[in-house]
Order: sequence, then C-alpha cells, then structure tokens
Amino acid sequence: MLHDQDPFNAYKQTSLNARAAAANQHEMVRMLLDGLMDELARSQGHIDAKQYEKKGNSIQRCINIVHGLDSMLDLENGGEVAQNLHQLYDYCSRQLMSTSMKNDSQMLDPVVKVISDVREGWQNLN
Repeated sequence: MLHDQDPFNAYKQTSLNARAAAANQHEMVRMLLDGLMDELARSQGHIDAKQYEKKGNSIQRCINIVHGLDSMLDLENGGEVAQNLHQLYDYCSRQLMSTSMKNDSQMLDPVVKVISDVREGWQNLN
C-alpha cells in the first residue's frame, strides 16, 4: 500500500505504474529486464549483509520478474529464439532458488550474466 511507504517510494511506484500502463510489449520487456537487474543487485547486497528476510523477498521478486518475462514469450510462433529464452529463464529461476537456499551471493553471477546478455540483445533490436 502506498501509505506504508515513504513519499519518494510512493512517487517512484506511481511513476513506474504510469510507465508500465503506457508501454508497448517491447518497452515492457525492457522495463522488466532493467528492474530484474536492479533487484539482482539488491539480492546480492542482502545476502552479503546477511539480511535473510530481505534476501528472501528480493529473490522472490526476481523469480516473479523472470516468470513474467517467460510468460510473455510466444512459444508457438517465436521459433528457436523463444525456446532458447524459455530455457534461459528456466535456468535463471532454478539458479535463483538455489542461491536463496544456500545464501551464496556468487551464485547470482551467472544469472546476472544471462540477463545482461538478454538485455543487451533486446536493446540491439530497437
């Protein structure tokens, strides 16, 4: 709820909601990838700081974003690219769960690499 947040976070969330509402599918994927990269960095920080409750919430947000990206794939018409992305997103989800169980921030490195590569490829499409 917005009243539970400080005013800056409330503004930030409102701004993000407005951008998402106006975004086309390409912009939405870009926003999700950017948000995922930000959340991965937060997850890493929470693990390193031994803030395990915050880590759990952050990792769950990462998994939710990855599932959101995966759900946007057109597996019937997207060909090999969609299938490859589906496999990468599945790998990222499994790696995120393992990272959360082991509380090892270095286990996030391959996820960061995969998502960085996907993000770079996505940006080159536009």
